[in-house]
Amino acid sequence: MQLVKNPRLILLFLMASLLQFPAHGGEGASNKGQLVYVGTYTGAKSKGIYAYRMDTEDGQNPFLIPLGLAAETPNPSFLALDAKRRLLFAVNEISEFEGKPTGAVSAFSFDPATGKLTLLNQRPSMGTDPCHLLLDNEGKNLLVANYSSGSVTVLPVAPDGKLGEPTASVQHTGKSVHPDRQKGPHAHGITLSSDNAFVFVCDLGLDKVLIYRFDSAKGTLTPNDPAFAAVKPGAGPRHMVFRPDGRFAYVINELNSTVTVFAYDAKSGALKEVESVSTLPGYFDGPNTTAEIAVHSSGKYLFASNRGHNSIVLFNIDSDKGTLSWVEDQSTTGRKPRHFGMNAAGTHLAVANQDTDTVLICRADNANGRLKPAGRSTEAPSPVCVLFVPAGRD
Repeated sequence: MQLVKNPRLILLFLMASLLQFPAHGGEGASNKGQLVYVGTYTGAKSKGIYAYRMDTEDGQNPFLIPLGLAAETPNPSFLALDAKRRLLFAVNEISEFEGKPTGAVSAFSFDPATGKLTLLNQRPSMGTDPCHLLLDNEGKNLLVANYSSGSVTVLPVAPDGKLGEPTASVQHTGKSVHPDRQKGPHAHGITLSSDNAFVFVCDLGLDKVLIYRFDSAKGTLTPNDPAFAAVKPGAGPRHMVFRPDGRFAYVINELNSTVTVFAYDAKSGALKEVESVSTLPGYFDGPNTTAEIAVHSSGKYLFASNRGHNSIVLFNIDSDKGTLSWVEDQSTTGRKPRHFGMNAAGTHLAVANQDTDTVLICRADNANGRLKPAGRSTEAPSPVCVLFVPAGRD
């Protein structure tokens, strides 16, 4: 390499470098932009939950500015938010906590200016390897799905955000047809009806969406009648979402890479299957499992992630029938897209590529739902879950 000795040329070079690589990130980073948290699997690469800022270039190309480690905590693989009280909750996907065979749940307060998290307390999840959690619509209870033990737990949330002793813990029983993944129950995702009256639990091991009546005042779960909705044997239901109007629900099935559409009866809590569609394009015949599902805030589009095909797929939603029609698949430019998060306005989507240690952020076109990747990914260690914090502007 030839050294530049002319001081004027050195100055010009430094000025150009500063223009090309703005000094973002790290301690003392600007609080401009929307706060984003990334939950991870901890180990050699990761120590816990990481914070970022989403910003845009000329209002168009989004990018993430790393703020660093927000909190050190083991395997915070799924996150939930109470933006009004500035609280963040995380599962600790572990099989032993305080010397007992259980995972844990952590409650934090967050500083919107720095992204730093302060631990409030931890509670056992009353089951092993908790993988999903959800705050109820009144902010009174946290519902937790324990994957390995196949159970569901309710933890009350105090006004200061601290978690109380569990008010309910329900153990699932049974199995299904897959010889390795369905030898027993595996609670994988929790969804609430908009009126807070029903809780729906996707159990991958049972090929069922179990339905409970929920009492938020007492924090209790009671089996509904009907008690469940079944999916195709071997499908492996993972997560479920409602369309914003509540008329239809969509379940992503991990093992056979499909989405099952259900019509929903808000009075009885019943789910009636409408159709099941593949998340994979016809040309792809390689191994694949699905992970996350989301309905756009407009109710017009549905997104789903494929691990193997490594894509986010887009469907149009029929306004009357709730059925799905394929639009496109978009590469995540990384491997094993575990989860993706969308901001409240539905204008941006961020994908956690677990095996390539990156988060890809995209713009979503509200006119047609199509994703427009920014063209660059941000480094994140073993990312699993991406959570946007409302910032008053999207």
